[in-house]
Amino acid sequence: MPSAEPSFKRIVNEISARIKSGELAPGEKLPSTSQLATQYNVSTGTVYRALSLLHDRDLILGQPGRGTYVADRSDK
Repeated sequence: MPSAEPSFKRIVNEISARIKSGELAPGEKLPSTSQLATQYNVSTGTVYRALSLLHDRDLILGQPGRGTYVADRSDK
């Protein structure tokens, strides 16, 4: 039975957990939007929504033309 949780929330929760556990380290580059869309079997719009929430929570940083990286939260 499919999860009732919206896809973008599942992505946010999974990436957040990986960051908090240290699996994704500060400064580590995340896969591209299209790679994440393929990985989670969702549209790129869903990935953008998830990344926007992660950015709002100061968990990731976008660098135009370079990619999206895990934020350094050591001073927070």
